[in-house]
Amino acid sequence: MDQQKIDIKNIPVHVEVHKPDSSHSGHYNPRDRIYVRAVKGLHQAIRRYMGFVFMGLFMLLPWLQYDGHQAILLDITEQKFNIFALTLWPQDFTILAWLFIIAAYALFFVTAFYGRVWCGYLCPQSVWTFIFIWFEEKIQGTRNQRIKLDNDAWSVSKFFKKAATHFCWLAFSLLTALIFVGYFTPVGPLFIQFFTFEASFWAVVSVLFFTLCTYGNAGWMREIMCTHICPYARFQSAMFDKDTFTVTYDEKRGENRGPRSRKDKDYKEKGLGDCIDCNLCVQVCPTGIDIRNGLQYECINCGACIDACDDTMSKMGYPPGLISYTTEHSLNGKPTRVLRPKLLGYMLVLVAVCVAFAWTLYSRVPLEMNIIRDRGELYRETNEGLVENTYTLSISNKSQHTVQFDLSVAGSESFTWIGPQQVSISAGETRSVPISLALDPYSTEQRSLDIRFTVQQADNPDVKLAQSTTFFVGR
Repeated sequence: MDQQKIDIKNIPVHVEVHKPDSSHSGHYNPRDRIYVRAVKGLHQAIRRYMGFVFMGLFMLLPWLQYDGHQAILLDITEQKFNIFALTLWPQDFTILAWLFIIAAYALFFVTAFYGRVWCGYLCPQSVWTFIFIWFEEKIQGTRNQRIKLDNDAWSVSKFFKKAATHFCWLAFSLLTALIFVGYFTPVGPLFIQFFTFEASFWAVVSVLFFTLCTYGNAGWMREIMCTHICPYARFQSAMFDKDTFTVTYDEKRGENRGPRSRKDKDYKEKGLGDCIDCNLCVQVCPTGIDIRNGLQYECINCGACIDACDDTMSKMGYPPGLISYTTEHSLNGKPTRVLRPKLLGYMLVLVAVCVAFAWTLYSRVPLEMNIIRDRGELYRETNEGLVENTYTLSISNKSQHTVQFDLSVAGSESFTWIGPQQVSISAGETRSVPISLALDPYSTEQRSLDIRFTVQQADNPDVKLAQSTTFFVGR
């Protein structure tokens, strides 16, 4: 038995814990607040202009009127979405599903091609965060002034600067919340009723909830949303490959880092690269990372570090592009394949989904019909000796106007129609129309007949809907 034992050897294990070093003030301490430095450049100009355009659309769209009603109103209580001339009902869920699928594959396609640019340029979290940082800069000053202000003891000046900053944050958050809730309830009455304390309980709760969310996310959480909460930051790297354009530091050109004079033209002979280790790329980063450490999931591809580095390179007389949108293959001297299987796959699926969405929208009929048979009896004989079947046509007008509909039936036999053959239905209304069909039982030898009811808009024959059912003869 002793020969079957396995000797156990103790291996000493030493675990070294690295704690954040607060002595390096020029580097980002993950436990400290990030003071984002203002930067100008091509990419930041594009980001600001795009943010301005889409922020303007967000603020203005609820106020647009179309044909006497709010152009975009997603009325959840009434279970209908008005989007200009289009009204979507719960039965039109397929259209909304197509929209979400299109948005998802468009995001996948852009990410595979140009990295996480959605996060840096159009994500609401980033847009609102940069707006809040703008308020900080205008009230509290530059990055160094904000750091000094936070380190100073409390004074009247510091109190008023901090109070003014948070007041602007809360005011802008309240405006954001009112506009956002205005997409789901009439925006004009909402503003009036909210400030006159006449708004409904749920309207007030919704506005206050989204106000606190905006204030907390853009004012306090900021990069925490991007690095710890947003799921996109976690799985977006699965769409990257060596041909994806991302914000990248050219290590071969930049290393070794080190300060030097602008007049020093022999720095390469001293073993230095083009990076002067100014740390501006870290100071302008909204998530506080050092792009020189390589590709990191926290990077939102906003291009701020590119603009800061290019400005430094220009002042030093060096060529730009030490930090740039490039690919791993390009950095390694290999050609970048733009058209590759992954990107083509995303593009083909996106095109197919867009075609399906367009066809669903084009073939959509703004009415709905359900045929309900009389549950009491399949058929009955009249005093005239005819066989009568009773139906109820449930017709829904899914348009935004009152419409006149013509009702008809088609089959292999001639039926006697008993009931209205034209009905007027208001916008969004569902009308139950009881009708009966009568037939001479000796006109056919079949025990049942296939018939087809048709509902057609009186002034537009192209808008029609047909549905089949059965007529029981009973012989």
